[in-house]
Amino acid sequence: MTGRQRMRSTFLPRSLRPTRSFRSATLSAGALVASASLAAGCGLVPGATGGSGDDSIVVMTWAPEGTAATNKPGMPAFARAYARWINANGGLNGRQLKVLTCNDHNDTVDAAKCARQAVKANAVAVLGSYSQHSESFLPHLEGAGIPYIGGYGVTNEEFISPLSYPVNGGQPALLAGLGKELAADCGPIALVRPDTIAGDTLPAMLDAGLTAGGHGKVVDQRAAEDATEYSAQADAALKKATAEDGSGKNDKGCVIPALGDRTGTFMDSFRRGREDYPTVRTATVLGSVDQTVINSTGGASSAFEGAYVTGWYPVASDPRWDPMKKVISESAFSDTRIDPADTGVQTTWIAYTVFRKVVESLGGGAVTADTVTGALDDGLKVSTGGLTPTLRWEFTDQLASIGFPRLVNANVTLQTVKQGRLAAAKEGFVDVTKTLENADVD
Repeated sequence: MTGRQRMRSTFLPRSLRPTRSFRSATLSAGALVASASLAAGCGLVPGATGGSGDDSIVVMTWAPEGTAATNKPGMPAFARAYARWINANGGLNGRQLKVLTCNDHNDTVDAAKCARQAVKANAVAVLGSYSQHSESFLPHLEGAGIPYIGGYGVTNEEFISPLSYPVNGGQPALLAGLGKELAADCGPIALVRPDTIAGDTLPAMLDAGLTAGGHGKVVDQRAAEDATEYSAQADAALKKATAEDGSGKNDKGCVIPALGDRTGTFMDSFRRGREDYPTVRTATVLGSVDQTVINSTGGASSAFEGAYVTGWYPVASDPRWDPMKKVISESAFSDTRIDPADTGVQTTWIAYTVFRKVVESLGGGAVTADTVTGALDDGLKVSTGGLTPTLRWEFTDQLASIGFPRLVNANVTLQTVKQGRLAAAKEGFVDVTKTLENADVD
């Protein structure tokens, strides 16, 4: 997506937020749509195994590639590698896995096209995908009853739709966790974020963490997500981070860039302008920064040295990632798009891990969109080998109050940059559920 597109708010008014009855009604509506399709002679319920003319299980993964904004080419590339690996090892319960991929181009129209392609192909699920345009693709999936498992968490609709099964806490959890950690150490904090609808939701989440730590609100600095340089934005953020705010810590201001793929570009501008502001520090979230970005911005001498970074999962060097790395080693065929340290690739791995557990829970029964959602809705507990807490999707009353009834994993990890390398700053996960409960989203 380039430029700013005005669409409906990603937050619902409190009086209109989903309830259990809403969820049941939505699922019933999806069932009626499917029944109508059968009556019209379509032949197969969308998502039924065998829709491709054989006994394969059809799923889809999508992400933007080749755009001027955030790109996640490693996600569909890894999905294809996973299919090669699982099929070479007996498939899913003896059935071949067929992975379809789609490029949503960071565009609302193309995102909807990807969803329609999934419906047409009778996909039983959309797995491990990234898109900023959930308002475009989710209605198509909901109408066909196709579950969206393991979305990247970049939009709030992913934590609202009854057919969304997120595996992480998305940007809300990352920013709430980061804010809580920085509250004690930073004076004024400037957040540099995309001037988009998705970006509009970020300050409130960071403020929730800052408030929990007794800190004032963040200074919001908007920036184009597809710019080629950020000198003006970097200078403005530095000035805001050193402004007197009454905290007595104005010499310890912090700048938080959260611009996705453009964070590295911002840091190029920031590094040049920072010479006049030597005490300003940086912090950010995974997805905006990974080891590649740290390397490209100077490694141990980069502006990220010593910075806190919140993530959803353990650091990439953790042995719990070894099974994923085995898949990459055996089936990626040196595909340079697939980086095991990329949070998009990691999320896709976890999504396919969840799906594998779902299919196994069905035994030799039919694998359809309906049976997949049924297994998840009936309380199936899924272990991800310690990469997340045990996952179970149910209506969460705690976070429904702020419009996130599907956010079932509000755990984050705290990492830091030491000698140019990302390392764990704290062991284990930090649960930010209570912090998010107090987010001011109205």
